[in-house]
Amino acid sequence: MNKIERGSGRALLLIHGLGGSWRSWGTMLAPLSASRKVIAIDLPGHGATPSEADSGTFDGLVGSVERFIASAGLAGVDVVGSSMGARIVLELARRGVVGNVVALDPGGFWRGWERAFFRITIGASGRLLRAIRSSLPALSRNAALRTALLAQLSARPWALDGQMVATELEGLSTTPTFDALVHNLATGPEQTGPAAAITGRIVIGWGRHDRLCLPRQAARAQAAFPTAKLHWFEGSGHFPMWDAPADTAAVILDATQQAAEAPKA
Repeated sequence: MNKIERGSGRALLLIHGLGGSWRSWGTMLAPLSASRKVIAIDLPGHGATPSEADSGTFDGLVGSVERFIASAGLAGVDVVGSSMGARIVLELARRGVVGNVVALDPGGFWRGWERAFFRITIGASGRLLRAIRSSLPALSRNAALRTALLAQLSARPWALDGQMVATELEGLSTTPTFDALVHNLATGPEQTGPAAAITGRIVIGWGRHDRLCLPRQAARAQAAFPTAKLHWFEGSGHFPMWDAPADTAAVILDATQQAAEAPKA
């Protein structure tokens, strides 16, 4: 599995969302690596990591990450996930694989019409980006066009860095498992909890203006993981590390500052 490492200290594993890569954490690498050894991976079928047979399913990706953690000697590692990656870290918490957990706007808690809303809107975005892939660098440099492209994902798309946006949209448009994952996520079972007793602190972060994983779903996530603390990112959309990077870094460092306690005998 392709990965990058920055900094030194206790390890902190970052898991991106659907269509992303380790580069999705660009705004977080400097503040987090100042005090932690940051490891950011490309999920199978994303970035520079090739697909595996089951990489078009949520369960397949969870299995791949779980094997990576075991093979890298990272059992009990602190983890941060975004969107689909946030759901992955919650599932790893349920399995007792990880330490402290920060889940930013996790998927998997939609119900009823919200499932169709997710499937139709994000699916249409994927098709559009594939159709205009060659123009994405130029479009991303224009604040008005950037706003149109990212209206569902950011509360302030006009304020985002154009190069960062181009990189993210390019990755989304070239992810071979994108359509399969959209279908699997939209039609699969709701994420369940609770976290295993061995798991450390859990913080679930949610953007007040998330237009993909709607804020009403935060209560379901907290109900599934009752030991979790819910943190609202005011003025943020689906990606707090884009819209509120300083607040996001502070939340992550605070939630993961202490090693998770070993289970009592």
